[in-house]
Amino acid sequence: MTKPVWIKHITQLATLASEMKGPRAKEAMSELGLIEDGSLWLEDGIIQAVGTTTELENLYEERAHEAEIIDATGHIVTPGLVDPHTHVVYGGSREREFEMRLEGATYMEIMNAGGGIHATTRMTREATEEELIEQTTKRLDSFLQHGVTTVEGKSGYGMNLETELKQLRVMKMLQDAHAIDLVPTFMGAHAVPPDFKGREDEFVDYLIDHMLPIVAEEKLAEFNDVFCEKGVYTPEQSERILEAGKKLGLTPKIHADEIEPYGGAELAAKVGAISAEHLLKASDEGILAMATSGTIACLLPATALYLREQAAAGRKMIDSGVAVAISTDCNPGSSPTTSMPLVMNLACISMRLTPAESLTAATYNAACAINRQDQVGSLEVGKKADVVLWNVKSYQELQYLFGVNHVKSVWKKGVQVV
Repeated sequence: MTKPVWIKHITQLATLASEMKGPRAKEAMSELGLIEDGSLWLEDGIIQAVGTTTELENLYEERAHEAEIIDATGHIVTPGLVDPHTHVVYGGSREREFEMRLEGATYMEIMNAGGGIHATTRMTREATEEELIEQTTKRLDSFLQHGVTTVEGKSGYGMNLETELKQLRVMKMLQDAHAIDLVPTFMGAHAVPPDFKGREDEFVDYLIDHMLPIVAEEKLAEFNDVFCEKGVYTPEQSERILEAGKKLGLTPKIHADEIEPYGGAELAAKVGAISAEHLLKASDEGILAMATSGTIACLLPATALYLREQAAAGRKMIDSGVAVAISTDCNPGSSPTTSMPLVMNLACISMRLTPAESLTAATYNAACAINRQDQVGSLEVGKKADVVLWNVKSYQELQYLFGVNHVKSVWKKGVQVV
């Protein structure tokens, strides 16, 4: 048993609490549940009380001596950030490709030349579980330093049964060993393996008939993702894979419309995907379909910046009624970062989200995108005590001071980890 933690005199407590259930869109994305001179009582890994400092002093006056008391005067407190889209488990590095892109090579040109996803696949296949655990632990430690307490992780750097299972098992081991909560997604359809080039439908059959059933039987993933893109998987192939996963209890996600309009947003709505990712080139029809279906747009502004592409139309999506979440897309080729604070900055600068919308997109809506909103994403009684104390006095200042890590302290399940 750890001592209770009492955080008092928080200049601005952004609880993200709301009567709304499910992901937030339009005006609801600006409602942060702010409390001035706020206070939190954390105990047994759970948030036990939220309110003003005066309210909690009246409630816990007789127990104050039991608690570790944190004076948060001059600081803001938010929920632990949630990253709903990463490829955090992988082997090796691809810094040479950074130079290649600066010299003019495109993402697809690099991949077709044996780089990109295929390069990481080779290195991940060669890595042992122990090596993957060591490399991934460093990334998760960095996430914590940047205020992230829950991370979704995808497989997809195996594209064969052995390595896909290895990635997912590493996530399962790290879920038990690391402070961060890891949420697993199977993404065997991340690219077409080179030995199946020209026989893509055969690989789709193999994935559906052999890989998905084992992943589901061993309970190694909650979600099933596919890269629906011209030159990768067609909308028809993607639909087959996602529907097969649904029959096995895996919730659909989809990498959609990243490089060119391809009907991915429309497909996400059609199959009832919990989220569609990237969406740089999503059509107006696809955006409206997502708004109608309730599919969350998981936007990745750091990836667009790194690839020197125009960011997704986040402002248009919110105004159209789409619930928006944001993510680092942490991966070795197109977004090698663990900084969600930077992603929040970029969401404002490159996608015209407001500071309040950006914070919602990185906490509550991000939790909704991985079906964790009942546990994390807001500071409410009964939820996990995942809390970040920031070295700024307002949420506007958090987004205004660009490219700086303002994290002062992080608690995960009520235990200080930063």
